[in-house]
Amino acid sequence: MTVRLATPDDAEAVAEMLARLADETGDGARFASTPETIRKHGFGPDALFETLIGERNGQPAGVAVFVRHFSTTRGQPGVYVQDLWTSPAARGAGLGAALLAAVAGHARLHWGAAYLALTTHGHNDRARSFYARFGFVAHPEDVPMTLDGMAFDALQAGAERAA
Repeated sequence: MTVRLATPDDAEAVAEMLARLADETGDGARFASTPETIRKHGFGPDALFETLIGERNGQPAGVAVFVRHFSTTRGQPGVYVQDLWTSPAARGAGLGAALLAAVAGHARLHWGAAYLALTTHGHNDRARSFYARFGFVAHPEDVPMTLDGMAFDALQAGAERAA
């Protein structure tokens, strides 16, 4: 198994793996990333995220999508793993752990990250057990919240009117 940074040529494989993750977590109906959106937003000087690909026998078998993060509480930069997925055939072989380690190493080297954060689906006991093995802890006082769709548009429009 190997882990490497994705290139724009990997956009199809990245989108396919993320679609499989979305299906497995119940987000398939909401999943909207395409190879084009991966290529547009994930590469180049203004990339909004970075991607590592885990390969098994030269074929994509896992993916980690991550972004820079900063904690004002810690006063330090970190890394937020948006998505981590390994193919069912690769599970239990250490690829997920290798991807997480590579994310941590990349983030420490490139922007001095001192921590790694992520979110799991509440129903994904297997993922929570996997992360707990590394020492990840849930903070029950932290509740992830999202604003999107028409509510996001309305908030943004309010900012434009106030400006």
